Amino acid sequence: MTDSRPQLRRTPLTSVHERLGATLTDFAGWLMPLRYGSETAEHNAVRTAAGLFDLSHMGEIMVTGPDAAAALDYALVGQPSALAPGRARYTMICAPDGGILDDLIVYRLAGEEFLVVANAANTDTVLNALTDRAGTHTPAGAKVADRTADYALIALQGPNAARILGPMTDAGLATVKYYASYPAAVAGHQILLARTGYTGEDGFELFTAPQDAEPLWDALTAAGAASGLAPAGLAARDTLRLEAGMPLYGNELGPNLTPFDAGLGRVVKLDKPGDFVGRAALADRAQAKPERELVGLVGRSRRVPRHGYDVLWDRTACGKVTSGAPSPTLGRPIAMAYVASDVASEAREAGPGSGPDRLAVDVRGNAEPADLVPLPFYRRPA
Repeated sequence: MTDSRPQLRRTPLTSVHERLGATLTDFAGWLMPLRYGSETAEHNAVRTAAGLFDLSHMGEIMVTGPDAAAALDYALVGQPSALAPGRARYTMICAPDGGILDDLIVYRLAGEEFLVVANAANTDTVLNALTDRAGTHTPAGAKVADRTADYALIALQGPNAARILGPMTDAGLATVKYYASYPAAVAGHQILLARTGYTGEDGFELFTAPQDAEPLWDALTAAGAASGLAPAGLAARDTLRLEAGMPLYGNELGPNLTPFDAGLGRVVKLDKPGDFVGRAALADRAQAKPERELVGLVGRSRRVPRHGYDVLWDRTACGKVTSGAPSPTLGRPIAMAYVASDVASEAREAGPGSGPDRLAVDVRGNAEPADLVPLPFYRRPA
């Protein structure tokens, strides 16, 4: 009998993960490393030394041409036209009703060349929306192309990242700015070097040709051996971004939420010239009193709040957990959740330790007490 299930896509580093004995899993149609051993050890390596991630499943979309900047200003809620070449910005693409289709990083590589990095599960959605919007707004002056297959992407994250990478590259890392990109050579391979990340730590992302991914990974591994570098999988990446209060599409972000719901209204540039998709809906949302608020919760028991669990206020459901996990850094369960705005205000006023009968999470039928805290849960030392 023939197996009709779709074949999972392999990254240029899948054979490396297999060699390292990683537990592999289906993530957005890609075969990705969940963990190599202990996800807690991988998490702690990133917080105290450095971790190496394969992010080659992320989508890379190139927007080029004399009207590329104008097309992106119309398609996205941000203002890519204001970026200087070599700089990058976090932004979102929204539906006409203001719902989030994806959160993105846009790199302006040159005057008429932009690289849009999308989440793996949303690459086709973003590609189709950008193609449609560019065709509507700038029918002849912007070209949109899926370049995902042309790139492998490696992230080096952690306090020792610069120490490991510095001797391997011709880039002066002291001058490499946060949210910027630079053509560079690393271990003899030409790459696009970016200083971004999704862990709450300093670090770099290396966009490279697929055939160079494995030798680069091996060179970084060898260079970082004395500095505590460890390969890290999706499980550690999730707990790291949760501690850093960074949203995940499908959890804190989605088509039924606007950037303002997620506390990210700052990415919406309502004052930029010209129209953009979702402007009217987002302008209305900016003026409206929020009905719900994204908050941080720290559990007072050891039971972990998980995605979809009810948040309770005086034993009555007032919201939902969007992401939850044990925090290796804090040593306690943590969660992000959307709760009713009036409850968030009251819990904030009441302060931590307001009693188990007030703020709690329904963990499999038990009301587990929790404290409302500001996000993020963790900030790296200055």
